Amino acid sequence: MAVRHRLIRTAPEAVWAVLADGTRYADWVVGTARSAPVRGRWPQVGSAIEYQVRLGPLRLTNRTTVRNREEGTLLELEADAGFLGTARIAVEVRPWGEHTLVIVDEHPLQGAGGAVHNMGVESLIQLRHRAMLARLAKVCEAGGDRPRGAAPHPAGAPGGQGGGRA
Repeated sequence: MAVRHRLIRTAPEAVWAVLADGTRYADWVVGTARSAPVRGRWPQVGSAIEYQVRLGPLRLTNRTTVRNREEGTLLELEADAGFLGTARIAVEVRPWGEHTLVIVDEHPLQGAGGAVHNMGVESLIQLRHRAMLARLAKVCEAGGDRPRGAAPHPAGAPGGQGGGRA
């Protein structure tokens, strides 16, 4: 099971705002090119986003579904990578003084990813988490700037967060 943490130098509310915006997923998740809510209001339980993974000329569309959520503190996701299977990804947000401690815990659930899970794969997941948490910190510490130029969803739209910046 790959568990990694990082101290992010901003308030927990700022970190949660980024996690709670389904259009920002590609800003902090390594390997994703873009993301968009496709079901429900992210991050409500059962809501989902689709994202694109680019590997050279190859483009794959995958889906992540919210399986559990505790407002402001915990987001548990099931990432479906097609033939590679699914994985559980838990992102915990903890106040740490004036900053935020973010803990990511990921492990395969079903499919090929679980069948070939070993120490080598675990090491790759750890490297990915290190980069992902660095990206999350950069986005959060920048004060919510939208580096990819994506506009938030308007209030009431699927995935919308009240029309404000995340």
